[in-house]
Amino acid sequence: MTRHGSSTRLVVIDSAIRLDGASTVYMLKPGIKKDPVRRWALPDRIFFGNGACAILAGVFLREAPLRGFYAERIIPGEGFAGNHIFVTDGVIAFDHHGYSLRNRLLTYHTNGWANRSPEGWNCRLERVSFNLLDRHDLNDNKMLGPDQYLHDPIARAETYINRVNHVEASARARTKNASPVTWARGAAPEFDLE
Repeated sequence: MTRHGSSTRLVVIDSAIRLDGASTVYMLKPGIKKDPVRRWALPDRIFFGNGACAILAGVFLREAPLRGFYAERIIPGEGFAGNHIFVTDGVIAFDHHGYSLRNRLLTYHTNGWANRSPEGWNCRLERVSFNLLDRHDLNDNKMLGPDQYLHDPIARAETYINRVNHVEASARARTKNASPVTWARGAAPEFDLE
């Protein structure tokens, strides 16, 4: 299927479908989010990208591997899916993909959902003002609390976050934001435009 001049291909990956193209979004097969065993069995990246993003963001903020980060939430318009919570310092962001430029994460996420919902998918962005590890706060915002998963998602998020070299990964993401002026006295770095 083609949208906005880009080719998109559906690929089945275990329990999810990946849309390959300009925006890659993993779509869970029907029923997985309601099945605690199947949901827990998802690979970490898909697990934290499909419902447990708030837990990952909450653990990141609690552990604070880098200073100056806060959580933001993409809230889809009425009747649409696509809620997502990530942490950012305003320039770079961290979520289930690791570090990226905040504007790239927002473009990636919104384009992915817009391509899946030709009916006018829309969203708003808000700074998170509630506790991302509190069941009541999460439930009030239509998300599962940590004790509503099959096992402990906080421990899983800690393990996921501890596998990352935050200083190096965030520095790589920042270099993608460097302007040519910054590098005026030398050759501009090559950018990874994956």
